[in-house]
Order: sequence, then structure tokens, then C-alpha cells
Amino acid sequence: MSTPATLDLGPIDQVAYVVENLERALPRYEAMFGPFEVVTYEMQDCTIGDRRADCVLRLALNHSSPVEIELIEVIAGDTPHSEHLKKHGEGIHHVRFRVSGLEPKVAALEAAGYRTVMRKRVAPTIAFAYLESPPEIGGSVIELLEMPA
Repeated sequence: MSTPATLDLGPIDQVAYVVENLERALPRYEAMFGPFEVVTYEMQDCTIGDRRADCVLRLALNHSSPVEIELIEVIAGDTPHSEHLKKHGEGIHHVRFRVSGLEPKVAALEAAGYRTVMRKRVAPTIAFAYLESPPEIGGSVIELLEMPA
């Protein structure tokens, strides 16, 4: 494992929080960020760790600034989000970077000591991966999103 001079990820475009209950959490987050749009997202056949799994997430999205704010409630499935809730409780789960060419970025991060904890290709040009950072920098999670502008 080597430390690269730069991971070349670009600017953060999202900060995501996990919450136990979206309805209870929304008033607190709306007081800070403004209104959110709520959607339910069913993800089938994700790679979570080394296994295939399905999950259902309720997401609340806020676009009031250049950085999207996302709230995540796990409805069904065992995901990195539910694991975070068990270990740390509610709070910041990940920051997201938009990338072109997801696979080379994932490979570069894994070579730098990051561990892929969840990934999914949604369409030929849309995919994401969550990667946990090395313990030396706190084991935080980043998301890489490949999606046309």
C-alpha cells in the first residue's frame, strides 16, 4: 500500500448523514439547510462487502447550495449505513465526489489502503462505490459517483 501524492477526486459535491427515523430528523436538518425532497430508493443486487444483497433506503435530498445534503434512513437490508448506525449512531456517514471512470478511481483508492464496502452499477454510465478510509485517517467513508453531468 502506497500513499499517492494526490487521489485527484475533485471537490466534494455531497455530505450525507444517516438517521434512525427520517420523519423525526427532518425538522432538525431543515432548520439548518432548508427543505428536502424525500424519495424511497430500492436497490437490488448491490455488492455489500463481499456479498450480493438488496436494500431499501429512504433518502431526503437538499440542493440549496453547491454541496448536496443527503439524509439516509435504512428501511430494509444490512448496509454500511445500518452498520454505521450500530457503531456510531446518527450523524455524518460519508462525503461524495463525482468522478469519471469509476473503476480506475476505486482501484487507485484500494491501492492507497481504502476498502470498498458497497458498490452498484445502476446503468452503463451510472455507478457508485463507498470506500472506507484507512484507519490512520479515521476509517471515514467516501462515495464515488460516476454519472453524466
